[in-house]
Amino acid sequence: MGFRGLSLKFTRGLALFSLVGLVGCAGNGEFRDEFDPWEGFNRGVYSFNKTVDTYALKPVAQGYRYVTPDFVDTGVTNFFNNINELFVSANDLLQFKFKRAGTDLGRFAINSTIGVLGLIDVASDLGMRRNDEDFGQTLGAYGVGAGNYLVLPFLGPSSVRDAVGVGVKLYSDPLNLIDPSVVQYAVYGLRIVDDRADLLDAENVLKTAALDEYIFVRDAYLQKRRDLVYDGNPPPEPDYIDDLPPIP
Repeated sequence: MGFRGLSLKFTRGLALFSLVGLVGCAGNGEFRDEFDPWEGFNRGVYSFNKTVDTYALKPVAQGYRYVTPDFVDTGVTNFFNNINELFVSANDLLQFKFKRAGTDLGRFAINSTIGVLGLIDVASDLGMRRNDEDFGQTLGAYGVGAGNYLVLPFLGPSSVRDAVGVGVKLYSDPLNLIDPSVVQYAVYGLRIVDDRADLLDAENVLKTAALDEYIFVRDAYLQKRRDLVYDGNPPPEPDYIDDLPPIP
């Protein structure tokens, strides 16, 4: 499909990845600078992304939330989450998580039919928990290290490994199949705004908890991704205190 709506797809990630680490975890300087040797570049890109969000994406998301009834907003979010189940299931299989793959494919089947094209999350009501897998996690499961921390233009916090995963997801997105292109762009635009609107409340955590916003987001992102790769049971972190030279 030529350009395939790539610019819109890159923009879509701004809200989701710029604040992805804010829910359920907080940065506290746990990750040392050795994970972020490109900090100067990353801070510049972070500032650029924040400017784009402040003056473009966030106002649109606020307007969307204001005019959209809650049940419609929930339905839109459910619809896009349901599409993502296909990608999650594929990564389940790549990681040999066959039981989880069956659950995620079952969620897609139930929500796509009984849930009216995914607008209603019937599967969750039946006790089928939604999982979170992506190609970056798959690479991590195969032993590929995260590499350096990297802030991507428009996409926000990432790492060398996760940037590869993001590229795979963008290329394999089922929405790429939508034709004509004008409809594809409209659907991508809706997903961008819906993602950003869902994160408006999470901003309060950043404003109240972060002395250095960049470090807060970086540490939260890296911790969250590590937890996801290990399914919430990461190995113990090395004790950096023990590595310090003795005080003379």
